[in-house]
Amino acid sequence: MMLPQAGPEAATRLIDFVNASPTPFHAVRTAAARLENAGFRKIKETDNWENDLTPGGKYYFTRNQAAILAFTLPQKWHTGAGLSIVATHIDSPNLRVRPISKKTKLGYLQVGVETYGGGIWHSWFDRDLSLAGRVVLANKDGSYVSKLVKIDRPLLRIPTLAIHLDRGVNDGFKFNRETEFVPIAGLVEADLNKTDDSSSDKKASSASSIQDNHHPAILALLAMELSVSPQEIHDFELHLYDVQPATLAGLKNEFIFSPRLDNQFSSFAAVEALANVSSSNLFPTLEGNVNVIALFNHEEIGSVSTSGAESSLVPTLLERLSPTPAALAQSIARSFLISCDVGHAIHPNYPSKHEDNHAPRINGGVVIKTNATQRYASDAISTFVVKKLIEKKGGKVQEYEVRNDMACGSTVGPMLSKLGIRTVDVGVGILSMHSIREQAGSEDVQAAIDLFSSFFEGFAEFNNTITVD
Repeated sequence: MMLPQAGPEAATRLIDFVNASPTPFHAVRTAAARLENAGFRKIKETDNWENDLTPGGKYYFTRNQAAILAFTLPQKWHTGAGLSIVATHIDSPNLRVRPISKKTKLGYLQVGVETYGGGIWHSWFDRDLSLAGRVVLANKDGSYVSKLVKIDRPLLRIPTLAIHLDRGVNDGFKFNRETEFVPIAGLVEADLNKTDDSSSDKKASSASSIQDNHHPAILALLAMELSVSPQEIHDFELHLYDVQPATLAGLKNEFIFSPRLDNQFSSFAAVEALANVSSSNLFPTLEGNVNVIALFNHEEIGSVSTSGAESSLVPTLLERLSPTPAALAQSIARSFLISCDVGHAIHPNYPSKHEDNHAPRINGGVVIKTNATQRYASDAISTFVVKKLIEKKGGKVQEYEVRNDMACGSTVGPMLSKLGIRTVDVGVGILSMHSIREQAGSEDVQAAIDLFSSFFEGFAEFNNTITVD
């Protein structure tokens, strides 16, 4: 009997990260825990933390539980220093519970959902789905707190129609996302047998109560997970997720089959690189730039939110580290940003979807993305910098440009390049992008970590060798 081959250690840790992070809220918490284990200290945007910064210090802050920025200061840090930034996003296309989700039809309890992002929605049919997100709870002292919840068992399912009732289903699966894409959570009998609670009826009349908006069984389940009463739940943001865990796969574990690789893959690699470099023997000797990671929310819907890439998160960090106009201008001129998002690997069944000379492969190393209309922010200088950083670690480089007869996607790079920071867009090749389960290369995880580590270790010094203006 042939024993299964072990996969790369970095890929195994990515899988653990994804399995712990069914929502952006959970991904932020998982990233924060990793950073704290590496000695990072949490600061708050509401505090005057810039007055307490220490050269050689390691810090992070979050915004709205949905975005996280972390940075390390060199031993000889001063205002006007550049920032070496790795920017990613941690949201993924999914289904989200509506503010009023209670639905009942033909004896079934259903949950109203809204689509988020550009998902391959047919891939959500016939999957074992559950709920995760954050819940606003009342404390006994009259205060309120937002806590995360993740229910680890299947609760919902969107069943397909049997082929006997839809003979043309294999000729093209089409459905109405409003009327034919509603998950089933149970049977009406389960709701009818619930225990009546007069206190629930009493609170339902208040403006802040959500008790009438959702099935009592859903609220009771959330309450049990959080060890509170249903009446203590005042609001929530719940996402549906597939309970099938991410896993190594393929004949030699050369693949990762997983949800949310777009873009928790890049986010994990960024966190790992910053944590590893800041814990290495090299860290005390690093000079020049502040090393930064920025994990944003809402990229899949345009990044226009308080926790998205077009928010004040990076500008605020720049301004607080370099508070005078002259120092800020110097900092921006000395900064460099790597925008990392997954990219399109060549598909063996659809090779015509790629330009002949720009067909990245899974486990082929980091992909540099360029586009003449600046849908990606890469140019010759920023591309050259990344190639040299990859070369320093012995890695491989792939190039991607979209065909002229196809639309080009985009990511956070062009948004952040508006700040005046030199920017490059990179990624790794995956298949099934925006499906409920995507496919990546297990060797590419370390390739991404190596690039970011090389960037944090050596960009400032290498930058001194480049003359442009």
